[in-house]
Amino acid sequence: MALSGIQILKMLPKKNCGECGIPTCLAFAMKVAAGQQEIGECPYVSEAVKEQIGEASAPPIRTIKIGGGENVFTMGGETCLYRHEKRFENGTGIGVLVTTEMAEADVTGRIERFNTLRYERVGVLMKADLIAVKDAKNDEATFVALTKQVLDGAADAKLVLISDSAAHLAAAAKACGERKPLLFGATAANAAEMAAAAKECGCALGVKGVNLDDTIAVAEKLLADGLKDLVLDTGARTIRGALEDNLVARKAAVTKKFKPLGFPVITFPCEMTTDPLLEAMISSVLIAKYAAIVILSDLQGDILFPLLLERLNLYTDPQRPMVVQEDVYSLNGPDENSPVLITCNFSLTYFIVSGEIEGSKVPSWLLIKDTEGLSVLTAWAAGKFGADMIAAFIKKAGIADKVKHRELIIPGYLASMKGELEEELAGWTITIGPREAGHLPAFLKEWKPAA
Repeated sequence: MALSGIQILKMLPKKNCGECGIPTCLAFAMKVAAGQQEIGECPYVSEAVKEQIGEASAPPIRTIKIGGGENVFTMGGETCLYRHEKRFENGTGIGVLVTTEMAEADVTGRIERFNTLRYERVGVLMKADLIAVKDAKNDEATFVALTKQVLDGAADAKLVLISDSAAHLAAAAKACGERKPLLFGATAANAAEMAAAAKECGCALGVKGVNLDDTIAVAEKLLADGLKDLVLDTGARTIRGALEDNLVARKAAVTKKFKPLGFPVITFPCEMTTDPLLEAMISSVLIAKYAAIVILSDLQGDILFPLLLERLNLYTDPQRPMVVQEDVYSLNGPDENSPVLITCNFSLTYFIVSGEIEGSKVPSWLLIKDTEGLSVLTAWAAGKFGADMIAAFIKKAGIADKVKHRELIIPGYLASMKGELEEELAGWTITIGPREAGHLPAFLKEWKPAA
């Protein structure tokens, strides 16, 4: 059961030192209780208290990390059934399967596509996250060799190692070094050996159940053996079975705090069909309904991109606008004679406007004013993009030191503030730009500083 802020406060040293970045221990305790701060941020709390509070305040779905250094994939950490209740925390990991039975060209092709199929949207890099390496021949040397090939060929791939042999998994995991893989999969028959291998390697362990009940039984056995980092596969290999199992597992973990199901779920659409489009459809359903990892048979742009976009939409916090930092952005190598434009910091607005400016090839200065993530008209209506605020930002940003002219181009939808802005910015000429970003290239190519 989660602890209240007062209960956590009683366990703290009550120094009010502020070394955690929070002024008082009470405020710190409240943030820990709300899940906004880690108990480990307090430098004076004992390890016993850290463990007690950490376990009590842990989310219903345990947070699991695989990889190493700066290249880590985080799954789990979920606290709700529906996105509108709070938010979904860690996006579904999308992976591709390679096996020791595949031809060399098939393996290298999948690794190459893993490295090249990457997309940027609203400033977010979208790509696959994992490569699952399967010991299909049940041969340790071949399995380790394939693991090393993936490690060398895909520097930022996180690995899922799949084998029925604990010894083979341990050997391949050692080859991964600091890039800690997920070991898969522990069954009722080999749970003890798999648990020993996971402990030895310091890796998370995947549970491979025959059905949901069997998955629970194996998870309980591993928990009793001291393993805390588990990932569950309920054994379902149909879209209906996987969806139903995911729903039951999430509901049991979130509403009933049923610990054996309080772990991220891995799914294998690659084993549910041989039709790539049907595989993509199955994956889209499982991404929406609680899969922490989906493993595909291959990566193709027309299939991968929609899944990445779905994940981006689902795992974007609906309560927090996507924003870019308030700043002066130089586009296309501007100089002292280049035009100066201003807009809001709503990320979609920024990337559309900056994209059009870059496409025009006209060197320009783009000023981004913090409007708390609101779009131009909404920010203006809310009093966050008024003439006085823009004028203060222009003076603070130092753009006057970067250009000889004194001309500011404002969005066409803000035409009504032209006069007011010229009063606030003495000596500046305010030019009304296009209403639509798509008209910016033609506008900028014809622009010349006011005489």
